[in-house]
Amino acid sequence: MLVDAALKDGAQAFRSAIDASHPVRVIAAGKAAPAMAAAAARRLGSRVRAGLVVASTDSPVPDGFELIVGGHPVPTDASERAGRRALAVAASRQPGEALLVLLSGGASSLMAAPADGITLADKQATTQQLLSAGADIHALNTVRKHLSAIKGGWLAVRAPGACDAFAISDVVGDDPSVIASGPTVADVSRFDDALEVLRRYGGEAAYPSAIVARLRRGIEGAVPETPKPGDARLAQTTTAVIGSRRNAMAGAVAAAESLGYQVLRVDDPVVGEARTTAVAHLRAVLAKASGVGRPVCVVSSGETTVHVTGRGKGGRNQEFALATAEVLAGVGAPAMAASVGTDGIDGPTDAAGALVDSTTIARAQASGLQPERYLLDNNAYAFFDALGDLIHTGPTGTNVGDLQIILLA
Repeated sequence: MLVDAALKDGAQAFRSAIDASHPVRVIAAGKAAPAMAAAAARRLGSRVRAGLVVASTDSPVPDGFELIVGGHPVPTDASERAGRRALAVAASRQPGEALLVLLSGGASSLMAAPADGITLADKQATTQQLLSAGADIHALNTVRKHLSAIKGGWLAVRAPGACDAFAISDVVGDDPSVIASGPTVADVSRFDDALEVLRRYGGEAAYPSAIVARLRRGIEGAVPETPKPGDARLAQTTTAVIGSRRNAMAGAVAAAESLGYQVLRVDDPVVGEARTTAVAHLRAVLAKASGVGRPVCVVSSGETTVHVTGRGKGGRNQEFALATAEVLAGVGAPAMAASVGTDGIDGPTDAAGALVDSTTIARAQASGLQPERYLLDNNAYAFFDALGDLIHTGPTGTNVGDLQIILLA
């Protein structure tokens, strides 16, 4: 299907991007880490002196590479072990060697190293609160960088000397300081920005006291800020983005064209609260497609958020899809919409996302399902599971955000 064609292997984007002529130590972290590490090993061969892969699943890794499977979207004990190990690998760099860092979506959670005075439990509670409150990745990672010994440039600082980083972006805007919380990139945000995020998403009282205390100490100057632009310790560090949501969109567009669809590509990112953004996006797409020949395929991408108030199960893509069901029912012609996470995992579920069509509402009513009730309870998974409309791909080995496909006959 079109969605499958758009899911890109992390190694594919990486093969032509890396070059080195000196010995290297390799750290690969994120959902595409095994594929990126394999590509590096093939390209660099015996020049690899040590390697660490921090992944989301138990996966084969190149000979000589250590594998640690961390937790996502909330860090685990293994995530902390991975973060500490990454810092050790960076610090072990010898004269004449370089550090090669390969980053992809999910690395912020998979590779964690709490700063002094912060426990893993503190970070877990903070991450969970921010996610539940609907914080986007920029807000979430602003906080993460100020609670960490590895994010916000600190990994590169640990390895003085040459450090080359390549990233597959899972964030809208492809800002390298946000991808994986920027372990090799200077950070422009400050402690007061992080504290403001807490205030915006639940208030200080919703977070562990140790978290709030650290941020306040940072504001007062008692805790060092993250490395800033111009920091001499990052003078020999470079970070390049080698893949993003646009790669997934290009794959979907090519597949749609090969199947005979007229294609409308929407380059503006799809962002905001899933249930409201979905309706606005679909209506805008229907208006844009009104003058396009049929059949038409509309391709878009981005990353929405969900403010969890119910007790159900689902993810942002499933909630996005469910919110479009009523609008699709009124299109007056066959129509379908799907929203998926390109990593194959939508929220805390085994589905990549879900699809809806112009018959979803009628089929739900015939089965005694009330779409609005499921939406209010953040329970899109159960709704689509009952209709057989969940999309299951399994982990794809990369992550470049979310992809939406709309078909109009």
